[in-house]
Amino acid sequence: MKFSAWPLFSRPWDELVNFARAVEADGWHGIWYADHYMPDHPEGQSTDGPALECWEVMAALAASTERLRLGTLVSPTTMHHPALMAKRAATVDHISNGRVILGIGAGWQVNEHRAYGIDLCTPKDRVDRFEEAITIVSSMLREPRTTFAGQHFSVTDAPCEPKPVQEPLPILVGTAGRRMARITARFAQEWNVWGTPDRVATVWANVAAACAAEGRDPATLRRSCQAMIVFDDSPVAERMRKSADPERIIIGSPTEIAEVLNRYAESGIDEFIVPDFTLGATAADRLANFSRFWNEVVPLVG
Repeated sequence: MKFSAWPLFSRPWDELVNFARAVEADGWHGIWYADHYMPDHPEGQSTDGPALECWEVMAALAASTERLRLGTLVSPTTMHHPALMAKRAATVDHISNGRVILGIGAGWQVNEHRAYGIDLCTPKDRVDRFEEAITIVSSMLREPRTTFAGQHFSVTDAPCEPKPVQEPLPILVGTAGRRMARITARFAQEWNVWGTPDRVATVWANVAAACAAEGRDPATLRRSCQAMIVFDDSPVAERMRKSADPERIIIGSPTEIAEVLNRYAESGIDEFIVPDFTLGATAADRLANFSRFWNEVVPLVG
C-alpha cells in the first residue's frame, strides 16, 4: 500500500511548496489537494478563511516537484465546466510529465455555491450533471473530438490538444452513493472514500457490485481512502477522541495506527492518504509529524 499526503487548502504557498518537497524527499507517493473556495460553514454562510485555488496550486506543484503524483480531492463538476476541466488536467499533466490524477465529484459545499451564485441543484440533478460532465471529460481526454448534448452541458466537435501524457490520464471519483458507484464503474480508473476499514469495506461492496452490474472487473479500479491521524501522545488526542467522527479518525500509538493501516492493505486498498488537519498547529509541527508517520508507522505496514 502506498502513502500520500493531503495538506489543508488554507496553508500559505510557502509552507505548501516546502511541505511537498519534504514529503517527496522522504519517499511519499503523492500529494492531494481539495478544490474549495472557502472553508465550510454548517449553516451555509460565507467564511473568510484563506483558500488557494486548486488548479493553480496543481500547476505550481507540478513545476516545483519531480516525482510526486498530484491529485485533486475532488474538483466539483458544479464549479468547473467539463471542457475546461479536461483542458486543465491535460495541461498540468504535461507540466508534471504525466503525474496527474483528476479527482472529480458532484459538489456538496453549500456556502461556496451560494456565495458565487452557482446552483447546487437537487441531489438527483447534481448526479445527472455529474454524469454528463464525466462523460464529456472522459471523451475529451481520449478522443480526437467530442460532441455531446445534455441537459446541463453541451459541446460540439470539441478538441483537447495536446492529449495528456498518460494514456489514460486517471479519473478518480470520490463517492459512497449507489448511483455514483455505477457512474464510477463506467468511467473511472480510481475510487476514493473517507473512512475506517469497516466503513471503507462496506462502501466498497457497493462499488464492487456496481462494477459487476456494468460488466467490469472490480480489480481494474484502483482504490484509495483517507482518515485523520492522531498520535495518542498528541496534545489534541483527548479532544479528538471526544469530538471527531469515529468513522473518519484513527488515534493511537505508531504501532496501533499501523495495525489499522494493515487492515486497509489486507482489504485491497492501494493508497492511504494522510490529511495534515490533525497533525500539528504549525508548519514545523506538521512536517515533524509527517516525518514521524513515515519513519515510525509506515515500516510496520506490510
